[in-house]
Amino acid sequence: MKFDSPLFDRIRVKPAKDRRPKTGGPNCDWHGCKEKGTHRAPKGRDRENEHWRFCLDHVREYNQSYNFFAGMSDDAVMAYQKDALTGHRPTWKMGTGKGAPRPDAQNIGANGDPFGLFSEGLKAEQQQRAEAARPVRNAERKALDTLGLDPTATPVQVKARFKELVKRHHPDANGGDRSTEDRLVEVIQSYNYLKSVGFV
Repeated sequence: MKFDSPLFDRIRVKPAKDRRPKTGGPNCDWHGCKEKGTHRAPKGRDRENEHWRFCLDHVREYNQSYNFFAGMSDDAVMAYQKDALTGHRPTWKMGTGKGAPRPDAQNIGANGDPFGLFSEGLKAEQQQRAEAARPVRNAERKALDTLGLDPTATPVQVKARFKELVKRHHPDANGGDRSTEDRLVEVIQSYNYLKSVGFV
């Protein structure tokens, strides 16, 4: 900016509004007071946008005796303060959305292992209980019979038996002999069926 410019001396900034103190205004709302009401004070609960106009002495007196919760029971005050934590807006508990809960959600709080890394025994035990409560269909019974297992077998036992039978009947494990290949196909089909119905 050039300070020796002929235009610089002609610039004049006009304030946006008159900044001189105003002498007029409403009178104090305190009964019998004739001074100007220069200070605002809230009228009370459920009237948040309404205010009294008081002079300085009376607004101090009003503020010392003001109680927002006057007339409320202790339970109502506690509920109001609890709602104030969220800005008096509705809230929902976690996990009550549209999606279905995860199947391992029960284990998170119980043992602190949300990914199931350390709870193999616990999961197997829960699955055994679930399997015992669930009726076994004829097709599942036939698939378990093909694997050489009874209907009370657990998913862990089914997986172990499947691996054992594949190793036993696979042509590579038998030196290229394809005589047990049909049995291998039956085992694989049975296992895939049990997997598709959620047994494994």
